[in-house]
Amino acid sequence: MSEIGLRERKKQRTYRTVSDTAIRLFLQRGFDAVSVAEVAAAAEISKPTLFRYFPAKEDLVLYRIADHEGEAARVAGEGPTPVEALRRHFLEGLRRRDPVTGLSDDPEVLAFHSLLYGTPALVARLYGHLERSEEALAEALGGGLGGRLAAGQIVAVRRILAQENWRRIAAGERVEEVRGDAVAAAERAFGVLAEAVPRLLGERAAARG
Repeated sequence: MSEIGLRERKKQRTYRTVSDTAIRLFLQRGFDAVSVAEVAAAAEISKPTLFRYFPAKEDLVLYRIADHEGEAARVAGEGPTPVEALRRHFLEGLRRRDPVTGLSDDPEVLAFHSLLYGTPALVARLYGHLERSEEALAEALGGGLGGRLAAGQIVAVRRILAQENWRRIAAGERVEEVRGDAVAAAERAFGVLAEAVPRLLGERAAARG
């Protein structure tokens, strides 16, 4: 078990090192101006080895948020209802200035989001990430059309709230100026979801949640 654990830790370090190296180069020169071969050379691995870890160039960037892919599905199961659990989680993220909520003025976070949202290929790949998050959440909500409809609404709300916070801070507003509006917007949006999601899931699924 210890040997397996050691191999897994080494693998995760490689993922982080290669991803961090790639993002540094992309921020310096632009995503399209840096080749995969240059990333591999800078990370001191071969190009075939890099592709074993990251099947697509875009994955070098998306790796940084990959661990959030199943987050909504996991949080939704913490109760007392899926929407309430997700509301509390998002508000706690705002309190902590979690980069996922967009409420962060850390220069590295702002630069990463500018790279992510400002590169068409990355935006397209990001939607794949969101679709997988949506699928996992839909299953957690009971599956079926109702689960998919509800998950789509929830994922969209979280994404739009975070992008609005990031947009305002990237435009020069301070976190302290944005925080109050961010909390109010989240409360309002999740309040609407609290009414809509049970109807989308149906009374039986809502009672189960």
